[in-house]
Amino acid sequence: MILNVDLASEAPIYQQLRDRIVEAIAEGVLTEGSSLPATRTLAADFGINFHTVNKAYDLLRQQGLIRLNRKSGAVVTATVADPAFPAEWTARARTLLAEAVARGLPPDEVLKTCRSVLDSFGTTQPEDLP
Repeated sequence: MILNVDLASEAPIYQQLRDRIVEAIAEGVLTEGSSLPATRTLAADFGINFHTVNKAYDLLRQQGLIRLNRKSGAVVTATVADPAFPAEWTARARTLLAEAVARGLPPDEVLKTCRSVLDSFGTTQPEDLP
């Protein structure tokens, strides 16, 4: 698995790591049972503090996407439906879409981008979206 983070980005590194792992899960690169690199290994690869990786892994654990075990390390878990997730996700999506519109992107371009991103995960059929 290859993760890319931008050390010069304004986005915190732990958030970038978390986001790239979620994307890898959505793309099928990481599947249930896939092992993630050890925190110290990943930290050394990026030249960052291992606590930063720990924070990313802990977020993923709290969100039910990975399990952490001293023996097996960080492992991708099976997807479990969380009844609170749709409302939380909708609120985050609303803010992100509002930002796109507020920055002048036309709604059809926003929708086109949403379709393109969903298609990149290989889960969207053309009839799924308007």
